[in-house]
Amino acid sequence: MISTRTLSVAMLALTALFSFSLFATPADATALTYRLMAHEKACFYAWADIPRKKVSIYFAVQSGGSFDIDVEVINPSGKKMLVLEKERQGDYILTANEKGEYTFCFSNDMSTFAEKTVDFEIAVENEIRPAYAETTNKGKGPQAQTDAMDESLFTLSGELTKIDRMQKLFKSRENRNFSTVESTDSRIFWFSLTESTMIVGMSMFQVYVVRTFFSNSRRTHV
Repeated sequence: MISTRTLSVAMLALTALFSFSLFATPADATALTYRLMAHEKACFYAWADIPRKKVSIYFAVQSGGSFDIDVEVINPSGKKMLVLEKERQGDYILTANEKGEYTFCFSNDMSTFAEKTVDFEIAVENEIRPAYAETTNKGKGPQAQTDAMDESLFTLSGELTKIDRMQKLFKSRENRNFSTVESTDSRIFWFSLTESTMIVGMSMFQVYVVRTFFSNSRRTHV
């Protein structure tokens, strides 16, 4: 026989999971990788259906040039909410005070010929979680236990997001370091090749000068 206590605990767990599925991921997120050509400006869009939503943007330049890029965030009224110049990476959270379409632009106008690869994520989410919008409405008894489990799930979700961002940061650093190693290796190769070519050229020139010298000396003696 299944006890009433066991059924109560199971119902609380199911309720918490259902609540988490409804409210733990209230964000509309878009994670993309885009390659910007030289002098190109690419814009992406996100819709905020109600005011006071949180709008977040994360970006990191993975390859190309000096790993820098210009970023702009524009609200539905055309006002620039965020302007960044020659940034390698960033993680920003803004408040969408207006309803409408928000524009996120990446510009590679400073590059003459270098292409750049950018990883970015755009998310729009509610500022206040429904389960904790009103602290005075917290339940008692089983409802309080459900709220505690819901809070734990939200905390876990936040920590997983932090881990994901940290992994992206490490990935960006690894790509930059690898690009630096490749660039240094290429420079060493071409420097060594140029040096070897100059040594061979100077050797051939010296042989030519010596042969010319002895040839002229022989003719003068005769």
